[in-house]
Amino acid sequence: MKKPISSEDAEDAFSGFPVVLGTVSAEKDNIITLAMCHVFSFDPPYIGVGIAPKRFSHGLFKTSRDFAVNIPSKKILSAVEICGSKSGRRMDKFKASGLTKEKADKISAPLIAECPVNIECVKVKKVEAGDHTWFVGKIVAARSDSTYNKNRDMLLYWGEYRTIGKLVR
Repeated sequence: MKKPISSEDAEDAFSGFPVVLGTVSAEKDNIITLAMCHVFSFDPPYIGVGIAPKRFSHGLFKTSRDFAVNIPSKKILSAVEICGSKSGRRMDKFKASGLTKEKADKISAPLIAECPVNIECVKVKKVEAGDHTWFVGKIVAARSDSTYNKNRDMLLYWGEYRTIGKLVR
C-alpha cells in the first residue's frame, strides 16, 4: 500500500537529472552548470533549461536571443563543478575552468570544445515557473563527437554526479 509523501519527497523520487553546461553570450560569454534541462518538443525540436532568477546567468539568458546546451563527459567533471559553483559575475568561467570556446554555426553563444555534444538553440519562449525560469529554444544546429555514448552521461542525484546504470530490460 502506498502512503502519502511530501512534495519534497515527490521531487526526490526522480532517479537523477541530466548534467549539461549552458553557454550564452550577452554582456559577456558565460557557462552555467545545469541539472534542469529537458526536451520540450520533438516537432519542432525544442529544448528548455531552468535557471533560478538569483543566478548571474539568468540575466544573460534573459537578454540573449540564443544559447547552447553542451553535454559534458566525466573527463571534465572538475570543470563542470567550477562552472556550477562559481559566479560568472566575478570571473571568466572559460578561463577558470580551462574549457575552450568554440564558434557556433548558427548562434552567437559559444560552444564548449571539450563537450562531446553541442546543441545550438534560438530562444523562442521564457516561462516563469515557481523558483526557476525556463528558457526554451529551438534547436537550429547540433554536433556530436563520433565516440559519444549517452549511456555514459552524467546525472546529478542528491548533490552527487553519477552515470546512467545498466540496462534493466
